[in-house]
Amino acid sequence: MRAAAGEGAAVTPFPWARVMHTGLCLLRLSPKDFWALTPREFFAASGGLLPRAPAFSRDGLDALMRDFPDVAPSGG
Repeated sequence: MRAAAGEGAAVTPFPWARVMHTGLCLLRLSPKDFWALTPREFFAASGGLLPRAPAFSRDGLDALMRDFPDVAPSGG
């Protein structure tokens, strides 16, 4: 198994608790249907095919802060 992961590569255990929680609790699949899914089907069902938003950069945050500064509302 080490050869497949590459010698000296850090091996991260599969996140079974998270996957089972998503399938059984959030998607409300029956155990039979959950265990019948292929990894690709699970990926699609759990939102993996949705487009990802672009990464938010510090420059983007600075631009938003400049365009929408936090200002205390004037009393009235």
